Amino acid sequence: MVNRNNYTKVKSFLDYLGEDAQLKPVSVSRYNTYLKHLLVWADENSLVDAHTIRPSFPSYLATSRLNGSADKLAPATAKKCVQVAKRFLTWSKLSYPNEFKGLSQMWIDSLRPPRTPELPPDHEFVTYEEILKIANMDIDKKEVILRRDRAAACLLFLSGMRAGALVSLPLKALDLKARTVLQWPSLGVRTKMGKLGTTYLLEIPEVMEPVEDWDQHVRAQLPDTAMWYTPTVNCWGDQQLSANPPGSSRAAALGKRIRKLFAIAQLPHKSPHKFRHGHAVFSLQNAQTMADYKAVSMNLMHADISVTDGIYAPLAGEEVKQRIANLTFDPHERPNRSQEFYLDSGDLSREEIACRLMELARRLAS
Repeated sequence: MVNRNNYTKVKSFLDYLGEDAQLKPVSVSRYNTYLKHLLVWADENSLVDAHTIRPSFPSYLATSRLNGSADKLAPATAKKCVQVAKRFLTWSKLSYPNEFKGLSQMWIDSLRPPRTPELPPDHEFVTYEEILKIANMDIDKKEVILRRDRAAACLLFLSGMRAGALVSLPLKALDLKARTVLQWPSLGVRTKMGKLGTTYLLEIPEVMEPVEDWDQHVRAQLPDTAMWYTPTVNCWGDQQLSANPPGSSRAAALGKRIRKLFAIAQLPHKSPHKFRHGHAVFSLQNAQTMADYKAVSMNLMHADISVTDGIYAPLAGEEVKQRIANLTFDPHERPNRSQEFYLDSGDLSREEIACRLMELARRLAS
């Protein structure tokens, strides 16, 4: 049975996250899920004595599932559970110093996710070939909902935006002629952490065609405040567009519609977020300079280029093979060492090297 005092403190921590730290409800809900593992692990023991509980929290995470499944937690989930537990326990020490004085900060900081064997990377994304197949689906003009879903899939790939942003995107936030998307929370667009960004679309004519077709259809019937991925209503068997605002579960509804779209296209199902991965991989594979690389990172609304590199840069195995095979030595085309000498100017920090690379990219792009 869960210790009541532990449960009460977790609830207070969640209130703090929502009210003082200003996390969104969806983020608070995720914290709640991760902290359930901590509460179940502690059981009737007080978290004041967390350092004495056995098995240790990381060992518990290596073998436990809340739903009774025999499968282990994904490494990313276990890592998040530990990170949230550390934040909660640190907050508890600051909020209740006398009660938690026996739990050292050194012990909290020493918490690490369970060590698991390294698995082969599983970088799943919507490929260029898959989005072309979806874009070229033969859909009757009367199938309004299916046309909308196909257009949404294409726009997700072209823009790289998240599902939550797409379903809350008003018509006035999308300018197809300028290939521009205003991902502005002030317009009602739901972006991650409330970030504001003006982003741009890839220029792939075949994929753009269904997007333009749907854009013209919806603008002819609704005001620019209506949603681009508009809700529909059935009126005596006739599918009609609605100007109603999106509900809180609209992104989940998009996921269900995308699943059906993949089934019709006879493709293996991939979630809406995999279109964002597809956009990133396609863009990075076609990037020619560091300036291009930086532009892709900014278009994904990443705070730093290292985020883009860490998540999306890993190449597919076959592409690695091809690129390595092309690294042949031709004595008649000796490599230009000027960049090597340019960088080899002493003990440069990572930031200084990045700045110099960006300067090189700027000159190449000019």
